Amino acid sequence: METDYKKSISYKAAHKRVKDIKGFYVHLAVYLFVNTAIFIMVTRDEGFLSGLTNISNYSTVFFWGIGLMAHWASVFGPNFIFGKKWEERKIKEIMEKDKKKLWK
Repeated sequence: METDYKKSISYKAAHKRVKDIKGFYVHLAVYLFVNTAIFIMVTRDEGFLSGLTNISNYSTVFFWGIGLMAHWASVFGPNFIFGKKWEERKIKEIMEKDKKKLWK
């Protein structure tokens, strides 16, 4: 009974993780599609060189890019920055400090 419960919890956690990753990739695809379309429209209307050099045309890419990076950090950041290896290093570091305090 308990193993079914643990499997259920781990399945739900894995399912949520997959949904989060899928959501990020959908967000990335929409970001690329919309910004490519904006780039094509701007360069067609203003001319290629003029469209590239007009800094105001990059505001959508910039601000939406900040949001996209925040989304990336929420999906991949915690494991990327504070992953298992980091946890193990910190545990060893704290244990070494405690060991030194005991011997003093």
